[in-house]
Amino acid sequence: MVSARPVVTALPAYRPGRNPADLAREIGVERAVKLASNEVAFPPLPAVLEAIGATAGETNRYPDNGASVLTAALAERYGVRPAQVATGCGAVTVCQQLAQAYNDPGTSLAFAWRSFEMYPLLAQVAGARDVRVPLVPGTPGGPADTHDLDGLLAAIDGTTRLVFVCNPNNPTGTAVRRGELERFLDAVPAGTLVVLDEAYREFVTDPDVPDGLELMRGRPNVAVLRTFSKAWGLAGLRVGYLIAEDPAVAEAVRKTQVPFSVSSLAQAAAVAALASEAEVRERCAAVVAERARLTEAVRERGLPVADSQANFLWLPLGGQAVEIAAQLEARAVITRPFAGEGVRVTVGTPEEDDVFLAAIDEVLDTVSADTPWTSAAVGRPGA
Repeated sequence: MVSARPVVTALPAYRPGRNPADLAREIGVERAVKLASNEVAFPPLPAVLEAIGATAGETNRYPDNGASVLTAALAERYGVRPAQVATGCGAVTVCQQLAQAYNDPGTSLAFAWRSFEMYPLLAQVAGARDVRVPLVPGTPGGPADTHDLDGLLAAIDGTTRLVFVCNPNNPTGTAVRRGELERFLDAVPAGTLVVLDEAYREFVTDPDVPDGLELMRGRPNVAVLRTFSKAWGLAGLRVGYLIAEDPAVAEAVRKTQVPFSVSSLAQAAAVAALASEAEVRERCAAVVAERARLTEAVRERGLPVADSQANFLWLPLGGQAVEIAAQLEARAVITRPFAGEGVRVTVGTPEEDDVFLAAIDEVLDTVSADTPWTSAAVGRPGA
């Protein structure tokens, strides 16, 4: 019998957000709301649809292996050389390319935890040791939801080849500020590559949360990871990219790329999206405004929600996370639970969020009546 590597056999399967049409059929309702995958609710940009239509007739040919048009557009937009840019089939694939490029068995990959759920899987597949540094409370007495950069620095040793700093952090939405991030980057050994994972950068409104590209300048062991899946609305086409201060880092990532991983349609769509930046910014502003409304509404219901710099909220529900998410799903609202920790809720349209709020009202009435909540858990104010 042929067997996969033991580490691969032991890997948990990645669980994508559930399809809302499937849930609606299952529970017998007309429509379910999906607030699980941090997609933007807007339809594709008009320029993107036009670009896809214009390129569709070329899909009998292989795509440009280096995504050269997109690479040039990104280089121009961010004021770097094309040699500093590497593209991939979504940011998560670029993460995998990084682990393949920098981690051998016996080395380690460090990151905060909880953070992006793929980080430990990347280490396992590369045969490296994953080093998880627990989050700390962002507010006195609050839940652990924020990077501990001092702890992350202390965890770096001679085996640490790669460090991910997810900023804003997925799934908690919190972000580290300029001063502490600068101090951290300056203290990291030169032989360790720090990747600032900024998948949600476009939703940041706190002026003290730095643009990673600014901090990358002059630091050859720093790179920035971004995606077109979120703010740019291309989740279904899979385009991510890395910008590195040292071109050798981008070159290493390109060498571990699966050939033709950015399709012709994806490249054309990403270039068109970049040219529609003003419209994207308007959409992000609408998401931010709805984020503020949703945050206030959730807090009014007695749920402790940190200020988010992303397009989602984090509900630190502890041991009740899975139960509450299941009860929301029974009411046709799909969220993303993390067992024993919390529930991530994507900011949707106002109408979708109102459906969520009505559902959470029903759920909180149930749990506050049946569950012995503590002050650290949730429930109605004064319950």
